[in-house]
Amino acid sequence: MIENKKKPNPIDIHVGSRIRLRRTMLGMSQEKLGESLGITFQQIQKYEKGTNRVGASRLQNISSILNVPVSFFFEDAPGEHGNVAAGMAEASSSNYVVDFLSSSEGLQLNRAFVKIADPKVRRKIVDLVKALAAEADGE
Repeated sequence: MIENKKKPNPIDIHVGSRIRLRRTMLGMSQEKLGESLGITFQQIQKYEKGTNRVGASRLQNISSILNVPVSFFFEDAPGEHGNVAAGMAEASSSNYVVDFLSSSEGLQLNRAFVKIADPKVRRKIVDLVKALAAEADGE
């Protein structure tokens, strides 16, 4: 029982990782998010690790600052007792997105890509990356 108290709840870990994902996608520091909420960056670290649970009103404020609906933080969350929640069928396919955006290259690529205003240029970049991936697969 004592061990369980020290272990963060899987939902808290998931919500925290989604906060970190969105914050890093926006290029926002923990300090900046903390300032916007009137708390320290250490508190943001604890939320992101799942060490501290995020209260409902605080999560609402975070969603507003990060410009996402509250539901964003629960997408692909682990289900209770192993039950598959709605949308869990895509969980394995969406985990690669989290893994990609957690990597240095993925984060840099995403930040640069979203700065490209012209949709035609963005489309051409996607086509280029697809072509390079097909070539790497041994087309």
